[in-house]
Amino acid sequence: MSLPNFDFETGLIKKGYKVIAGVDEVGRGCIAGPVTAAAVILDPQNIPTGLNDSKKLSLKNREKLFHAIQNTCTFCVAHSSVKEIDQINILQASLLSMKRAIEGLRTKPDFVLIDGNKSPENLESRAETIIKGDSKSFSIAAASIVAKITRDRIMSRLDKEFPGYDWSQNVGYPTKFHKSAILNIGITPYHRRSFKPVHNILYQENI
Repeated sequence: MSLPNFDFETGLIKKGYKVIAGVDEVGRGCIAGPVTAAAVILDPQNIPTGLNDSKKLSLKNREKLFHAIQNTCTFCVAHSSVKEIDQINILQASLLSMKRAIEGLRTKPDFVLIDGNKSPENLESRAETIIKGDSKSFSIAAASIVAKITRDRIMSRLDKEFPGYDWSQNVGYPTKFHKSAILNIGITPYHRRSFKPVHNILYQENI
């Protein structure tokens, strides 16, 4: 199994780029909660050990790396709300959250590495998309960790506000339990009404 590295960033540094940010988002496949993006600028002289795609890390290691990133890196987290997701669709909302994260960095990057195959429009810096970038680039892997930890914590807080959906465990993904809870309890303000599992329950008479 290949692990992420700093090769993309090193190549850009050799070309004269000084400040490189990695960007990733989480929550696209959920039916509840925001979509969350993070932009991270690593210090090339002080890269946390063990960076990897957040999905491949245990919670303990994610938390440990999140703490290390907080202490050694420049980063920004941003969101697109459920309302925005329903209004402009999940792809556009994901790109919007990425753009907000990039623009929120206190140090402006001159190059951005973005997970996936689409980049937000009208960025001030140059950008490159990398499919499965969170398993190839340290900067994107760091962004995936920050985004996931932040969003998971949001969903745990919302689970206390709206108990019964198991959001602290499923973080808004359409598990069998979650879908069953929607049928039994109903829809919350944090459910994405444009997503099929939610839409079909809301409009069962139209199925």
